[in-house]
Amino acid sequence: MSRAFHLVDVFGVGPFSGNPLAVVADAEGLSSEEMQAITRWMNLSETAFLLKPHHPDADYRVRIFTLSRELPFAGHPTLGSCHAWLAGGGRPRRPGLIVQECGAGLVNVREADGLLAFAAPPLLRSGPVAADDLAEAVAMLRIAASDVVESRWIDNGPGWIGIMLASAQAVLSVEPAGHHPRPLDVGLVGPYPDGAEAAFELRALFTGPSGTIVEDPVTGSLNASVGQWLFESGRASGGYVAAQGTRLGRTGRIEVTRDRDGTVWVGGRTTTQFSGRAVS
Repeated sequence: MSRAFHLVDVFGVGPFSGNPLAVVADAEGLSSEEMQAITRWMNLSETAFLLKPHHPDADYRVRIFTLSRELPFAGHPTLGSCHAWLAGGGRPRRPGLIVQECGAGLVNVREADGLLAFAAPPLLRSGPVAADDLAEAVAMLRIAASDVVESRWIDNGPGWIGIMLASAQAVLSVEPAGHHPRPLDVGLVGPYPDGAEAAFELRALFTGPSGTIVEDPVTGSLNASVGQWLFESGRASGGYVAAQGTRLGRTGRIEVTRDRDGTVWVGGRTTTQFSGRAVS
């Protein structure tokens, strides 16, 4: 069977500058094992599979796979999947508002001024990080405990431990260990000086399938939970632009805003770089 697929650049300011996502359209009939095998073959951080929705309020359903497992939710696959669904002729029930169904439930995505933005889902785990967990993360990052300004759980699916450093430059200077013995997902954030083009620099570091420490270019889920953290703590107000991917030679830019009702929205550019048909 021939299925359409797309390679979408998410959060980039220009071609090939953000985080790539493979999207397999019309994935009906593929088993979980086949989806995982396709994802491993693609060898990107995530591959998304578009399906007919189960929920009556959803416009489409998506399953999101990493190289090792399925995720209930992830940010850049949400925007990239929505982009591919719209480009393939999808029409939402409500103009400008798309409802995605995924493992975490329903996620709203809005379209305005050529940008897509998703509503940050509620955290699955929040609050202080236990001393042992923080010590493990600090050791993986190869920084001193005194470098940590604040830490907290900001887990909305992947399992993020959030660690705030004193500055964006401190974030960019981190040289993590090459390997870690067990799965660990750490999100770093640090502020830029006032007047800079971006307000914060983020880095997403996690343990890959073989124990190798991997850095994700631009991470929607991390920006969502960091945004909730920054707004709640008063470190951000109104809206801001975050940078990510700098150490990897990417120019990811993420627009984060908060509505009056407290909903945090995470948005950025989405662009199809390649399209074709896959035989499965």
